[in-house]
Amino acid sequence: MLKYIVKRVAFIIVALFFVSLITFILVKSAPGSYIETERLLSQNITDITVPPEVKAAWEKAYQLDKPEWQQFLIFLSNAARFEFGPSFQYPSTTIEKIIMRTFPISFRLAVMAIGLALVIGIPLGIIAAFKRNTVIDRIATLVSMIGTSLPNYVIAVFLIYILALKLHLVPSIGWGEPKNYVLPVLSLAIAPIGSITRYMRASLIETLNKEYIRVAWAKGGGFRQVVLKHALRNSLIPLITVVGPQLAYLTVGTVFVENLFNIPGLGKFYASAAIYRDYPMVMGTTVFFATIVMFTNLIVDIIYGILDPRIRKHSMLEG
Repeated sequence: MLKYIVKRVAFIIVALFFVSLITFILVKSAPGSYIETERLLSQNITDITVPPEVKAAWEKAYQLDKPEWQQFLIFLSNAARFEFGPSFQYPSTTIEKIIMRTFPISFRLAVMAIGLALVIGIPLGIIAAFKRNTVIDRIATLVSMIGTSLPNYVIAVFLIYILALKLHLVPSIGWGEPKNYVLPVLSLAIAPIGSITRYMRASLIETLNKEYIRVAWAKGGGFRQVVLKHALRNSLIPLITVVGPQLAYLTVGTVFVENLFNIPGLGKFYASAAIYRDYPMVMGTTVFFATIVMFTNLIVDIIYGILDPRIRKHSMLEG
């Protein structure tokens, strides 16, 4: 297992290098610059022409006057120490400080969304498994398909229209109070609810059809002993492979939702950086998001291996 973990970490390092390289190439290929975009988006300035001396001083301050290969090596060296330097939009602070201040907000939203998805998705999947090919099963399947098909920002707009504008149950924007969590958490939870429902249904149906479950039924085992003690417990273990990546993807996928609800999370800063061509912020947050996703997948695989000895043995053989 240790050898397997070392190989995975090495793979993550290589993958992060290519993520950094691809992001750097895309950033450098994009038209425009921050100072031109900032002047263009300003309400009072329509002339995007920047004096040459101002542009030269700005480029020197951010080491943009160096060859691009040097800029990339400087970024890699700093990123290895989790030091991304100042952003264009917020020169008085560093990107890593912005990440440390705003990421907990995005992570909190993701955890709450996953928690809600588990509370709803697991029972819904269990009901669908025991009511196979019935109206209840079809409704659960339809709901899960709709949830996984619609982007979270589309769901967010729909929830804003129904719950905030029509029914006036919760505010449509804002942050800091418990009621402000309702719409963004619901918007993020709908898709995981669909995935967890489908996976729970399929996993439980597969477990119920296994030989040891049939033997347990044949020996006169009751619902509590056979289903809750054996079938359901064994069906929940593979669910880890869904919940872990879902949590990671939700954490890095709150960009549109945070902007819609004006939530001061990392996703909002990431979107603002892309709009204003704040390339250091784009580079830093992209690499940070990629790191979160990759290491979350590694942790999920390790936990799954611990809970299921067959997976652990297979991983050790591969290692």
